Amino acid sequence: MIKQGFTFSVAPMMDWTDRHCRVFHRMLSVRALLYSEMVVADAVIHGNRDYLLGFHAREQPVALQIGGCDPAKLAQASRIGADYGYMEINLNVGCPSDRVQAGRFGASLMAEPELVAECFAAMQGAVNIPVTIKCRIGIDEQEPREILPEFLKTVSAAGCENFIVHARKAWLKGLSPKENRTIPPLDYTLVREMKARFAHLKLTLNGGLSTLEQALAEIGDLDGVMLGRAAYHNPWILSRVDEVFYGASPNLITRSEVVKELIAYAQSVEETDPTVKALTRHIMGLFHGEKGARLWRRSLSEADSSLTPSARIETAFKALVRAKEKAA
Repeated sequence: MIKQGFTFSVAPMMDWTDRHCRVFHRMLSVRALLYSEMVVADAVIHGNRDYLLGFHAREQPVALQIGGCDPAKLAQASRIGADYGYMEINLNVGCPSDRVQAGRFGASLMAEPELVAECFAAMQGAVNIPVTIKCRIGIDEQEPREILPEFLKTVSAAGCENFIVHARKAWLKGLSPKENRTIPPLDYTLVREMKARFAHLKLTLNGGLSTLEQALAEIGDLDGVMLGRAAYHNPWILSRVDEVFYGASPNLITRSEVVKELIAYAQSVEETDPTVKALTRHIMGLFHGEKGARLWRRSLSEADSSLTPSARIETAFKALVRAKEKAA
């Protein structure tokens, strides 16, 4: 039985979970919490805010993930994000990329829990919406069973009550960001142990979860699960989230209906938002596991580049329908 207040979320993923991807995911689940790509605090403050932060109202509930290590800048960026209408601000303490390390944020902050606590306090003091932390279980030579409880203790003392824990260490030296998503072993048990030790905190499990069934089997007494690449590559699993985790009636929407909704959405924004061209990339996995999935992907990727996104989607769907009719 899923506990009250449980949250299912789709992870923030660079170059993937943009506004168009989130609109697509929202077509499949009403309740899932969606996250933006990580945006660096300096970019929020000085960059093109509408481009970086703008989103469609239909995406809600949606959260903004911010990267940085300067409490004052993070507070300012949080205020801007809250003014844009995000329902939550999340601080990235998990990204292991070289660029993030050079900026002294992301996973490197696991070595500085006092600074994370200071950043959180500044961010939460600047907004009236929840501020959360997404972290790893440790980095490099740290021993997770020693560092993670100390990290949670220090940051929660500053008032943070909500942590999303990617259940792997991050190796900042020697592994690429891609390798850091697969090579360090997962330790779901440790995250569950932290919930038993810090019962007052809301802890969400992230990392390596590939199906809803696996998520259900691993959560124990945890307060949430977050899926990332599994939800991106096989997005249809999101169509069962409201039923499985929130007790809603089964989602009866069909893939064909989703395609029609995608075409209508693309038509509504493609004249004013050139970034919608990314939509065709985000929906490659819509027919994952279904007959015709390869034809769908090929038709989307090989469609005439001069076509609008809505026309590319329509062309791919017509090819899929024709193939199924021929097979029948």
